[in-house]
Amino acid sequence: MSVVRTLARPMLASSFVIAGLDKLKNADDTAQQLSPLLRKAAASLPFQTDEKTLARVIGGTQVGAGVLFGLGKFSRLSATVLTVVSLLNTFVEWRSADISSKEGRESRRSQLLKNLSLSGGALLASVDTAGKPGLAWRAEHLAADARKGAAHLAADARKTTNKKLSKADKAVRRAVEQATGA
Repeated sequence: MSVVRTLARPMLASSFVIAGLDKLKNADDTAQQLSPLLRKAAASLPFQTDEKTLARVIGGTQVGAGVLFGLGKFSRLSATVLTVVSLLNTFVEWRSADISSKEGRESRRSQLLKNLSLSGGALLASVDTAGKPGLAWRAEHLAADARKGAAHLAADARKTTNKKLSKADKAVRRAVEQATGA
């Protein structure tokens, strides 16, 4: 891992970890803030749960993904999870912000830009392959190598077949010459 990644991942992850811990500590407030979305989520789950539990799950997910990302473990997966949670939080905070005053609107805009910036950083990290080829590149090159291998096998088979046909043709001609000359 490069020095930049070693420093940048924990720096980016720290905001998510702290926000997740805050959600865990203040699950009631989080459930109230996320209430419209959590109600829909709770209704779509195949088991019974309440909004407070879902708020804790979101907070725990954010802490877990943030810690994994900061440590560089499953970094692409954890960054993807952080992106989704961050966008969810961005939407909810934007919807529930106080816009009755000029300061409230400015605060709302600042929070929106901060949250979008964090989401963008996490999104970039979710596609970072750390200089190693991604799965799509590997699959594409594996297929190309297989095509080349198959082409070489086909060419070898043609050569072998042509040699065998040539030998058979010579053997038949010799047999015909011996039969006609005898």
